Amino acid sequence: MRISVGLFSIFKKTDAATQPNPGDDDEAARLAANSELERQQQQARQREIARATAMKIDAIESAMTFDIFNEPEPAWGSQRAARPARPKAAAHADGGPDTEALADIPTTLLLRDDDLPQLAVAAETAPVVEEIAILYANGQAAVAEQLLSASLADANGDRTVWWMLFDLYQVGGQRDRFDNLSIDYASTFETSPPPWNAPAALAAASPGWAGLTPTEAFAGTLDPHIAAQLERLRLAAADSPLLRLEFSRVTAVEPAGCALLLDALRKLQARQRELILVGADGLAALIRDGIAIGRRDDTEAPWLLLLELLQLLNREKEFEETGMDYCVTFEVSPPSFVAPHKVATATAQRPAASVSAAPDRFMLPPQLEGQLGPLLGQIQHYADQYQTLVFDCSRLTRIDYACANQLHASLAPLGKKIEFRDVNHLVTALLRLLGYADIARIYPHKY
Repeated sequence: MRISVGLFSIFKKTDAATQPNPGDDDEAARLAANSELERQQQQARQREIARATAMKIDAIESAMTFDIFNEPEPAWGSQRAARPARPKAAAHADGGPDTEALADIPTTLLLRDDDLPQLAVAAETAPVVEEIAILYANGQAAVAEQLLSASLADANGDRTVWWMLFDLYQVGGQRDRFDNLSIDYASTFETSPPPWNAPAALAAASPGWAGLTPTEAFAGTLDPHIAAQLERLRLAAADSPLLRLEFSRVTAVEPAGCALLLDALRKLQARQRELILVGADGLAALIRDGIAIGRRDDTEAPWLLLLELLQLLNREKEFEETGMDYCVTFEVSPPSFVAPHKVATATAQRPAASVSAAPDRFMLPPQLEGQLGPLLGQIQHYADQYQTLVFDCSRLTRIDYACANQLHASLAPLGKKIEFRDVNHLVTALLRLLGYADIARIYPHKY
């Protein structure tokens, strides 16, 4: 019985009884060539899929509209409306996906806002994410950073660990590492990285403060009628170091209203009050639409308010360009840019879709460790006043395991609608692990 030498050439084996055969080298070369060809074909297919997906993502980003991207951030634990089943891409004869069929899938089905939480839910339940959440909650930020960095390569397109690492660098004020991660993020996902926000700086402004945040929501036309709202803010500033101004429902501006708001913003900053501005970018766009270079109106107020908003939004380049336009129009020197202090901004959301439009928000402190103590009494007093409890977590950098369990135990029996807003992704992972999604909606901040 003769054994084919080709078999041994495949498995790199030799037999002492078998004489060398010149055909062995040819057979090995042929198999190696076939293997290399298959590898190259597989890589080509993967590149085609990646390009098709990237084109779809680019199409979404280029078509950003208010209706699509300014919905409130999806909540963990919220009910999702049924949606059509996704069409499956046909397969090539060689078993790879048909990229032409993939390209024919509608953009809204390829990537939708409400799909992203579903992907993140799966990631949030991953053991490594839960381990990182616990480590961070217990104050082991350095170990959490190591695990997050090591997990980036295995993320498989999921961005949860990226967002957690971005939050870790923001909380720690590590700007250089944040910028380096931003470069890798942009290269990996072919999209803009998250902006630097530095919540730690805001948290340091009033570290021990927690409670109801005085809020004024402006709507309709920004005109002299806002004087009453601004007076309420002035009075509230006497007792609260933190104030929230919402502009998402402003539809038009008048010079007199601009002058009033400009004066109020300057006075609040002079009193060292921390400001949370919602929809300030939209208000700036409205003002810009109503002014023109070289056209002098009755007052400079709209121009000056626009410059003030750009400064509060920390848009230095846009501030300088608008300042030059202001200089040309009024032939006076423009204000100098000063980096904002004690100012946080948030993207405007569609008010009609927000469950929490009516109740005041309860601001949680920057850190919760050990025992909640007097904070429990404040939360209970808040719960006695409102049917919907909205906890603002925009300054909350960390909550430890014990406090998170204590807070859950105090909220679960209330039987009220509960929301946690603007939660960083490290805290979000811990809250999910501890079952908060069963009693509340958790809205992680959007990146």
